[in-house]
Amino acid sequence: MKVGFIGLGTMGWAIALNAIKGGHELIVSDLGRNVAATHLDAGATWASTPKEVAQSSEVIMTSLPGPKEVEAVVMGSEGLAEGLKAGQIVIDLSTNSPTMVRELHAKLAEMGVAMLDAPVSGGPSGAQSGQLAIWVGGEQETFDRALPVFNSVSDSPSYVGPIGAGSVAKLVHNLTGYMLQTALAEAFTMGVKAGVPAEDIWRAVRQGYVGRRRTFDTMTKQYLPGKFDPADFALELARKDVALALEVGREYDVPMRIGHMVLQEMTEAMNKGWERRDSRSAMLLQEERSGAEVRVSADRIQTIIDEDG
Repeated sequence: MKVGFIGLGTMGWAIALNAIKGGHELIVSDLGRNVAATHLDAGATWASTPKEVAQSSEVIMTSLPGPKEVEAVVMGSEGLAEGLKAGQIVIDLSTNSPTMVRELHAKLAEMGVAMLDAPVSGGPSGAQSGQLAIWVGGEQETFDRALPVFNSVSDSPSYVGPIGAGSVAKLVHNLTGYMLQTALAEAFTMGVKAGVPAEDIWRAVRQGYVGRRRTFDTMTKQYLPGKFDPADFALELARKDVALALEVGREYDVPMRIGHMVLQEMTEAMNKGWERRDSRSAMLLQEERSGAEVRVSADRIQTIIDEDG
């Protein structure tokens, strides 16, 4: 299948490469040709504009930072809409606004073009290995048509519901994660300031009911060892995801007190110049306020995991 791919960032770069490995004929585009060197060596074709991608593809995938970038690529000058024709499919892999994807879906439908919102989850390692969840919104028939492409880049593509449903699922997932990490920072600084070393608290609670679900193991890569650079997922992108989820809450009159608290934490961290640091760096704010530092060395973390399972 001829697949156009726009956006070769941290996630898109690996996803696009897996599409080539999956046997698809790829047409790639980004702001600079240099980022596509590996893809071109693997047989991909370069397109200078989204319009050119649309003119050469059956299915077009976008993997972009957020709503404004997606809108510009689809509807802007030299955008996809200028080169699309009836029967094509546009798949947005970005973490996007449900309202935005529904608007784009309606506009493209007038042209006879189908659209799916299909945000991904699995991080850079998942994008590389193909162990990647993809949550898809749109028409079931369109999802079925696009399944060969999804299967080439993901071990877990799943149809969620009508257009926008994939984005809603992704925002629920991400917002939950950021809310949990904020709560973990608060609870652990309390424990440390109450006199129990972070290592002992962590080792104890990971064997409790919540801990046996391995919730606390999410702390091992960045927060406990205090390593926030380079970012696994940048704070500025995480803040964007939380803001999008809160927009959905406002649209449907859902009170989201904790979500707004998380947004405030991220905004404060952004104002410290941490936007390119890992999103978990916002947890440092609670350490500053409490005067307690929560740290366990990487070696001790691995030893505890090996000992306790």
